[in-house]
Amino acid sequence: MCPSPSKRTPAEITVVGAPRTPWSDLYHQVLGAPWWLDLLGAAGLFLLINLVFAFCYRAVGGVAGARPDSLADHFFFSVQTMGTIGYGILYPQSEAAQALVTSEVIVGVSLVALTTGILFAKFSVPRSRMQFAESATISPVNGVPTLMFRLGNERASAIIEATVRVVMLCTERTAEGVTYYRLHDLPLVRERSPAISRSWTVMHRIDASSLLAGATPESLERDEVEFILTVVGIDETSAQNVSARHTYDHSQVHWGARHADMLSERPDGGLTLDMKEFHRVVATKRTETFPYPR
Repeated sequence: MCPSPSKRTPAEITVVGAPRTPWSDLYHQVLGAPWWLDLLGAAGLFLLINLVFAFCYRAVGGVAGARPDSLADHFFFSVQTMGTIGYGILYPQSEAAQALVTSEVIVGVSLVALTTGILFAKFSVPRSRMQFAESATISPVNGVPTLMFRLGNERASAIIEATVRVVMLCTERTAEGVTYYRLHDLPLVRERSPAISRSWTVMHRIDASSLLAGATPESLERDEVEFILTVVGIDETSAQNVSARHTYDHSQVHWGARHADMLSERPDGGLTLDMKEFHRVVATKRTETFPYPR
């Protein structure tokens, strides 16, 4: 296990001193925002641009059919121009208005292209619908204490050539008294799967060579241990790479328990996969090789 650090109270990490550059990564912020916010932002930008051009049209005049002092008439003329509608009731009849129409067409084409590109990119971003069991478990498997995680795919299609990694994060103190937060890879019984469908149990054997050898619930809490799972694979339907990540802290590890069976045989010889059992854990018997507390 990790060397014992000084005890500290877990808290939110507050980042200070980092440069604030929200506009430098606007594209990724838009892709990461919810759909309703992106659509609302696109609609707001469209209305704002048309409002600006409405003021310009009213200032220069030259729009036939529009009342000279009516902002509404010039606004709807701007909307018709940007939307390439052209009802024929309102139209430019001065050189200044024609110049504004030309400028607005350029802005409108650019806005449509930009919005279309962003929405298509957002729509085409592959999103894994991986689910992870609420708890990890530790119980004997063939007499060897084993740390187990359950994950699965919520989609009907499979994730092929999936690879999973488990990293243990813990607090360590060096001989010089410096505290570090170390990442340790945990070897797995099987780290690759030809296809993930509804369920896959990832296992790490806690033998003499394991970093968890001799671990207890108290030692995991003392060392502030967390387990980080990362899964990478290829979506069978779209043939795009997908990935997912999940973190378990020490309080989410159930000792002396395993994940409930999801697969059962029907009287007709068929099999039933009960997804309601995905998160449930069941206690296991204590043995001489597994005397850990629950």
